Amino acid sequence: MRKKVFSILLLFIIVTSVKVKSQTIRISTSETDLVLQTAANGRLYQLYLGPRLADQSEYGKLSATLRSKSDGQAWEAYPVSGTETFFEPAFAIQHNDGNMTTVLKYVSHTVKQIDDNVTETVILLKDEVYPVQVKLFYTTFAKENIIKAWTEISHDERKPVTISRYASSMLYLNGPQYFLTTFSGDWAREVNMSTAPLNFGKKIIDSKLGTRADLHVSPFFTVGMGDTPQENEGQVLMGTLAWTGNFRFTFEVDNENHLRVISGINPYASDYKLDAGKVFTTPAFIFTLSDQGTGKGSRNLQRWARNYQLKDGTKDRLTLLNNWETTGFDFDEPKLDSLMVEAKYLGVDMFLLDDGWFGNKYPRHSDTQGLGDWEVTKSKLPNGVPAMVKAAKNAGVKFGIWIEPEMVSEKSELFEKHPGWVIMQPNRERYYYRNQLVLDLSNPAVQDHVFNVVDKLMTENPDLAYLKWDCNSPVTNIYSPYLKDRQNNLYIDYVRGLYKVLDRIKAKYPGLPMMLCSGGGGRTDYGGLQYFTEFWCSDNTDPVERLFIQWGYSQFFPSKAMVAHVTSWNSQASIKFRTDVAMMCKLGFDINVKELRPEEQAFCKSAVATYNRVKNINFEGNQYRLVSPYESNHTAVMYVNEAQQQALLYTYDIYPRYAENLLPVKLKGLHPARHYRVKEINLMPGTTSTIACNDKVYSGDFLMKIGLDVFTAGKLNSRILELVAVD
Repeated sequence: MRKKVFSILLLFIIVTSVKVKSQTIRISTSETDLVLQTAANGRLYQLYLGPRLADQSEYGKLSATLRSKSDGQAWEAYPVSGTETFFEPAFAIQHNDGNMTTVLKYVSHTVKQIDDNVTETVILLKDEVYPVQVKLFYTTFAKENIIKAWTEISHDERKPVTISRYASSMLYLNGPQYFLTTFSGDWAREVNMSTAPLNFGKKIIDSKLGTRADLHVSPFFTVGMGDTPQENEGQVLMGTLAWTGNFRFTFEVDNENHLRVISGINPYASDYKLDAGKVFTTPAFIFTLSDQGTGKGSRNLQRWARNYQLKDGTKDRLTLLNNWETTGFDFDEPKLDSLMVEAKYLGVDMFLLDDGWFGNKYPRHSDTQGLGDWEVTKSKLPNGVPAMVKAAKNAGVKFGIWIEPEMVSEKSELFEKHPGWVIMQPNRERYYYRNQLVLDLSNPAVQDHVFNVVDKLMTENPDLAYLKWDCNSPVTNIYSPYLKDRQNNLYIDYVRGLYKVLDRIKAKYPGLPMMLCSGGGGRTDYGGLQYFTEFWCSDNTDPVERLFIQWGYSQFFPSKAMVAHVTSWNSQASIKFRTDVAMMCKLGFDINVKELRPEEQAFCKSAVATYNRVKNINFEGNQYRLVSPYESNHTAVMYVNEAQQQALLYTYDIYPRYAENLLPVKLKGLHPARHYRVKEINLMPGTTSTIACNDKVYSGDFLMKIGLDVFTAGKLNSRILELVAVD
C-alpha cells in the first residue's frame, strides 16, 4: 500500500514538474522571430518580437526580462479580462454561472512543417476551472517574411457562453516612440494615407458598416518604430486582417511606453453566443516586420499574396472593355454588340456587361428597383445572356457580367416573395442606402439563393468568363429574422455566410475569375481575395486621384489584384496619361471608344498590345515606389522582374510649379553590375521620344546612384520606360 501511495505521489510530482517547466516557442521566418515562453504560473507570454537573432541560444537571456515584469504589466500572449490584466484584453467570456473571468494556461504545442517554406505552430491553452480552451495558430512564410496568426475558441459548458472579445492576435512592441499610418476616406476618395504619433492611451481604428466595411477606413496599417514610416529605411510593422466585415485594430501605449497591438473582428454589437462543442474561428491577422521601411514590407506582402492568398495569384488577368461609362442603364442588344466589336478592335480579352440587365416586373432602369430578380430584362435582351455570350464569341472576345447578389430592392419580386430573407427592423421605419437592402446571409436559405444566382448563370452559360461581384450597401436596419434571439451574432454570421457561398462557388467553378467590387474600394481585404482574383480600387477613375489611390493600395496589395480602368474622367488629362496610370495595375477600359479621335483610338489599341507584352513585369516583379505623390508634384514607381533582367519605370508629372527644380529619379532593385538599355514605350502614334536617356545604356549602379532625368515641367505628362539588360 505504501508503495502504491509513493507511486501516485511520484506521478503527481512528475506531472507537476512538466506543468511548470518553462516552454520556449519560436515562431520564425527567415528574418523575424516571435518568441513565446511559459512562466512559473503556467501562462504564456511574449518574450520577443523583432529581427531574428543569428545565435538562437541567446533568446534564453531574455527570460529574465519576462520574470522581472509585474503581473499586470506582463506581455501575456492572449490576455483575458477579469484577471490582473490592466490593459485591453484579447479575450473576454461570460460563463454559464455568470462569472466573467478566465485564466488560460499552457497545455501543449505542436510544430508542423508544411513544406520547405511554410511552418504551422499550434498552441493549446485551457482554463483549469471552466471547460474553455483557446488554440493559438501561427503560420510562417519564411521567404516572404510573413506571419499569419488566428485563434480557435471552444468550450464544453452546459449552455452557450457569450464571448465579447475574440482577438486574432496580440503583439507587443518596445521602442522609444511609435507612429501609426492609417488609410481612410470615403466613396471615390479611398485610402488617404495619414501618419500620427502614438502616445499614452488607446487609438482604435475600426469599422461598423457590416458589408461595405472598408468604406471609411481600410483594414490595414503601418507602425513606424522610432520614427515615421519611411519607404526605404527604418523598422516598420505592417499588418492587415483577412475579414470581409467589421474589424478593429487597437493600439495601446502603456505607462512604460510599450505598445500593444490587438487585431481582430470588431466586437461592436457582437457579444457572440457560442454553443458547446462549436468552434469560433477568428480571421487571420497577417503581418510583416521590415527593417528596410515600407518598401520592403510591401514587397513581402505582395509576394506572399501572389503565392498563397490571392485567388489564382500566379496566373494571368483578363483585360476588358466595360459598358457602364458608355451606356449606363440604357442599352439593348445592338448597342452591346457594337461595343463587343470595339473590344475586339482594342485587343482586350473580354467585354463586361455592367448593371441594368435584369428584372421584368421591375426592370432595372435605375438603381431604385430590380435587385434580386436575376432574370434577363426581355425588353433589353430578348435573347438572354446566352445570346450575349455567343455575340462576344463571334466578335472574338470573352463575355463577363455584373451581379450584386447580396442585395435586394424593395421594388423586386424577391422582396415580395421573401421579406423574411432581408435584414430589416420589423417595427421601425427602414433606412435605405442606394435604394436597397441587404439579404440575410446568416440564413442558409439565403445562402442557397445567392449561390444559385451564380450557379444558374454558369449552368446556362458555361462560357461565361468573368463575374464582377458588387456590394453597394452597408448593413442597415440591423435585425435578422433568422437569428431571432441571437441578434448579436449577425455581423459575424453574415460574413461567415458569405464565405460559405463563396466556398461553394470556388469549389464548383475554380477557374472563374471574379472582381471584388463594393461601390469602389468598400471591400479590400485578404479574406475576400481568397475567392476573388482582383478588386475594384475606387469608382473614382480620375487618373490624378488614382495615382494617390494606387499608391495607397500598393502598400499591401500586388498590382495584379488592383483593377484600373481608362475612362473619360478628367478631360484635362490626355488619353495617354489616363492609360499610363491604368497600366500600372490590371488594365481595363470603360470609355466610349467611338468618341475618341482616330489617333487616340490607335493609341489605345497599341497600348493594349504593349501592356500584354510587358504586364508580367508588373504582375510578378518587385515593386519600388520611388517618388511619392504625397511629397512631390510628381510621382514614380518601378517594377523589376525577379531575374533583374527587365524593369518598367512609370513616371508622372502631376501639377509641377513654375521653374521647379527637377531632380533625377534614382532607380532601385537593379543589378548594379549589369547594364540596361533604356527605351521609352507606349508613345502616341506618330511621335518619338524626347527624353535624353532614350535608347541609351547605363549600368545598374549608375541608374541607382545617379538616376535619370525623367520628370518635366509640363502638367499631366507621363512616361513609361522599359529597361532591358544587355549583358
